[in-house]
Amino acid sequence: MSDIVNLHRHRKRIAREEAEQNAAARRLQFGRTKAQRAAEAAAELRKEKSLDGHRRVREDET
Repeated sequence: MSDIVNLHRHRKRIAREEAEQNAAARRLQFGRTKAQRAAEAAAELRKEKSLDGHRRVREDET
């Protein structure tokens, strides 16, 4: 004899599994690791410091 299955729960479980698979695929496609985010932030900081270091200040602006 087979088990009785609540179809509403079964459909919800299937929907959750499909959503998780979709989320996993999107994480692989668009996600960045913590190290990648930190490296990007460090590069942005270096760029800003470099630009500020090359800034010229005219004598009449001081």
